[in-house]
Amino acid sequence: MANPDPLPALDRARRKAYLRLMPLIFLGYAIAYIDRTNVALAGANMQKALGFDNAVFGTGAGIFFIGYFLLEIPGSLIVERWSARKWIARIMVSWGIIASLTALVRTPGQFYTVRFILGLAEAGFFPGMIVFLTHWFPARDRARALSYLMIAAPLAQVASPKITNLFLGYGTDEVVNGVMVHVPKLMGLAGWQWVYVFWGIPAVVMGFVILFALPDRPRDAKWLSDDEKEALEQALLSEKAAHGASGHMPIGKALRNPFIIFLALAYFANITGNYGVEFFMPKILQTWYGLDRHELTWYVMIPYAGQILGILYVGRRSDRKQERWLHAAVPGTIGAFALVFVMTFDGSMALTIAGFTLALFGIRGFLGPFWALPSLMMTGSAAAASIGLINSVGNLGGFLGPYVLGQVEKATGSFKGGLAFLAVSLLVSSVMIALLGRWHKRTLRQAAQK
Repeated sequence: MANPDPLPALDRARRKAYLRLMPLIFLGYAIAYIDRTNVALAGANMQKALGFDNAVFGTGAGIFFIGYFLLEIPGSLIVERWSARKWIARIMVSWGIIASLTALVRTPGQFYTVRFILGLAEAGFFPGMIVFLTHWFPARDRARALSYLMIAAPLAQVASPKITNLFLGYGTDEVVNGVMVHVPKLMGLAGWQWVYVFWGIPAVVMGFVILFALPDRPRDAKWLSDDEKEALEQALLSEKAAHGASGHMPIGKALRNPFIIFLALAYFANITGNYGVEFFMPKILQTWYGLDRHELTWYVMIPYAGQILGILYVGRRSDRKQERWLHAAVPGTIGAFALVFVMTFDGSMALTIAGFTLALFGIRGFLGPFWALPSLMMTGSAAAASIGLINSVGNLGGFLGPYVLGQVEKATGSFKGGLAFLAVSLLVSSVMIALLGRWHKRTLRQAAQK
């Protein structure tokens, strides 16, 4: 019987892949991002309860990325060579349990330790997702698929603050109708502790969902017909063949490739700015404008929404123009100047929030085009190892940004010096990517002339 769908088999397969895979990937990354960053909203109550200053908080928030760095490349290779489904499921179950254990922290050393172990547990998740997408989406669809993955983080950040706020009042003193009252703990735990426990549970549940519902490759998908499987697999194989020998270089050579090394450094500079803003933006708004937790959890949703617009707009435009380098470089420049704007107009909450919104629009908008760059140069295990290297080195910036911001605020009593550091870091990232783009295009022209 003829297929009633008039679309060619490849187009049908692409459409089904978006509809079947992206919701699972989206939910997994959303939960990962909440567990990684919920310390930003729980931080104020946690600091007050445990006596942590901003330097301790910044160090603990960032030390996650040291553990993340250590296992990133092995995790990426496991996804490529073994099974994305099984490895991602393992990651989610283990990090959900460890994230919940943050509720038991009492000392700075314990805080640093649990954040470090959480980084170890999550290592390989994000690059694993990127490698997984290369098993399913041809290059022409990849930036858009990556953008759909990326918007999980800001959408989670828009949705999670009000849910988190439901817990934060437990075990605190609050003004209700003009009277100071003490809200008792819930089952012996303060609100900041419940934030960690509550958000750890979905990660464990989602791990088992992915284990049973996420097919590793098109040939494993029961919801694709035989001709759809063949068409999609053939498109991906043809793309790999088009890379030629350069796409199949040994892993060791790939990790020494100058393009990959400089991409890792550029990503490091961008992530320094990214996590410096994300971990301290709530603290900055609270400090500058005296917001209570109810107001704060409303206002932080606005900049997080700006990320969604940046990711979707830049990712779609990059696919439409089939251009990656400038689409990765320009948004970071926008983010850098937006942080200068925040520093300049710190007396106006509306302008501060507008500045942070534009900053996150740019900082996160670069991600879709950026993560389409490694697969322009190599495929298979070489690409997986390269993605792991870029992400592991880059995410060390997730330690540097919060650490510097916390230390500078402790030393000077102001966040402005730290914000200036983040702005410079973003600008350095953008310049590096633009120069790499020119270098890559010149290399391609020289190769074509031989």
